[in-house]
Amino acid sequence: MARRHGGQILVDQLKQQGVTRVFSVPGESFLAALDGLHGSDIENIVCRHEGGAAMMAEAHGKLTGRPGVCFVTRGPGATNASSGIHVAMQDSTPMVMFVGQIARGHRDRGAFQEVDYRAFFAPLAKWVAEVDRTERLPEYISRAFHVARSGRPGPVVLALPEDMLSATADVPDIAPANPAEADLCPAQAGDIMARLAAAARPLVVVGGQWSARTAADLRRFAEMNDLPVAADFRRQDYMDNRSRCYVGDLGVGMNPKLAERMRNADCLLVIGARLGDIATAGYELVNPAVPHPAILHIHPDPDEPGTVYRPALAAVATPENALIALCKVPPVDSSPWAAWRRAARAGYEAWRTPQESPGMVKLEEIVLWLSDNLPRDTILANGAGNYGAWLHRYFLFREYGTQLAPTSGSMGYGFPAAIAASLQHPERMVVCLAGDGDFQMTLNELSTAIQHDARPIVIVANNGRYGTIRMHQEKRYPGRVSGTDLANPDFAVLVRAYGGHGEAVERTADFAPAFARARESGTVAVIELRLDPEALATGMTLSEARRIGETGG
Repeated sequence: MARRHGGQILVDQLKQQGVTRVFSVPGESFLAALDGLHGSDIENIVCRHEGGAAMMAEAHGKLTGRPGVCFVTRGPGATNASSGIHVAMQDSTPMVMFVGQIARGHRDRGAFQEVDYRAFFAPLAKWVAEVDRTERLPEYISRAFHVARSGRPGPVVLALPEDMLSATADVPDIAPANPAEADLCPAQAGDIMARLAAAARPLVVVGGQWSARTAADLRRFAEMNDLPVAADFRRQDYMDNRSRCYVGDLGVGMNPKLAERMRNADCLLVIGARLGDIATAGYELVNPAVPHPAILHIHPDPDEPGTVYRPALAAVATPENALIALCKVPPVDSSPWAAWRRAARAGYEAWRTPQESPGMVKLEEIVLWLSDNLPRDTILANGAGNYGAWLHRYFLFREYGTQLAPTSGSMGYGFPAAIAASLQHPERMVVCLAGDGDFQMTLNELSTAIQHDARPIVIVANNGRYGTIRMHQEKRYPGRVSGTDLANPDFAVLVRAYGGHGEAVERTADFAPAFARARESGTVAVIELRLDPEALATGMTLSEARRIGETGG
């Protein structure tokens, strides 16, 4: 076997893992890895900021179910990328990030850009390691991909000292291992169905890692048993929203009627989700410190059920295997909760009735237009901000794999994610909905989109402020505006400077033709929606938020 430098060993091991695309910002600390990528079949998407690169890799992991791969350099490169690692950990997304590191002989001297990555990333990642010996690269990389995918998926960080990476070794590659998938045995499935049958007000909550088959099985299981299903935060594509059993999402700005149903449920069947603070409105709807509904918790990680809540039944299984098993159990008598399910669905449909926002551009009408006119397999990406509540409330998701958003609430995520989606699925339409503050955090990746021919359409909701923070500010300190107003560029002109297509919309009626032109442009496009400054949230204007603060409610 011929000797190879560490960079070539690394790239050959990535091929073993089936990696076809990586995202990077180059650095001198991993030149050997860049050399290994040269002439390989692995596409290297060169990004403009490590945060954008990490978010693209995370989105790739969401879209494919296999670890997204990111390369960043030491010190500031790695710390810039930490936001993407945080997204992957919070969202349970498989991801592997390689970080260039100082030479091994220079450790603990405060060398140029030196960071102890084990200490830095330990609370952010699922596993962090540093490879000291070139011949052990296949071992570490194989383990990294295994850990990223097993149990509750998440991000892994491997630090690569530059002298280790440039050294040579004669070492064989290691074939990938398939993580063991926990299954739900027939007895467990029968027990779960028996407990559901004893309920009067059941609610199914779904989240975690999913698949198209799992989404189809979920709908079949729910409709067989006439069970109401609520999606965890930003998991609305896990069930066709047109199903009579879909009752809404447990997210920021959730339907108050759905919140009350969660509070009043007597049995929660939780499949894949962690049942965190967003889904429970800050643990108020289901308080872990007081008696709460019977929770039947199915999760692929045995350590997850019981971490926050004490479930009446805990089962270790992937959502896919769990639903295969549950669909095999004969349907139970759903008559005790038939009216409960119908009322929950009626509450969801009423929630989608448009509530008019101020100004000439009505964001609710635009989102409803998108819902009615986009191809059903369109991928919708977004980051963080109040603008997202319009998408959550009014868009009907019909297929799995069409919602790409961070449950971590990371601003700036939507646009890099949309680039990753456009590269992975060039045959599909990709639309990013972003706020003005949100978009400006990563809009430099417009250059990445142009270079690599990614063609998402970005819709920028521009109200001239950090809207979410302003809403909370007005409620707590009414009229005392501090740090939440924004001076924005002309987004349409800016994207044209990068070589893309740009338009500004000042009336709702002008949106549809602007979108058609963006679609026909054949390049990355930005449509800026110039919103009324009063447009703050789906059910509240800026003035109303201020009045709430002034009156104490």
